[in-house]
Amino acid sequence: MAPTLTSAQKRYLRGLAHGLKPVVLVGGKGVTDALVAETAGALEIHELIKVKVAAEDRDARDLAIGTLVDAVQAALVARIGNVAVLYRPRADKPLIALPR
Repeated sequence: MAPTLTSAQKRYLRGLAHGLKPVVLVGGKGVTDALVAETAGALEIHELIKVKVAAEDRDARDLAIGTLVDAVQAALVARIGNVAVLYRPRADKPLIALPR
């Protein structure tokens, strides 16, 4: 189940993500099973990642980001242009302590 975040928690996570580089790149093939597995693995390691989508059309980018967020059961923290910030806490021993 995807985590539900308050606006204060999203603001906090956006601040943490500011200096991050994109870890996952969605290419011309779109969201594949291998991409979903790679994203899930990156979220398990880092909890907070940036995803860059290489799609010309805004609707295609929105669809790719939405599909990926649903597939990995993450929360969409922010989306600016072709970069999205995803958050999913670890099952045990979370790294990031969210504000209440």
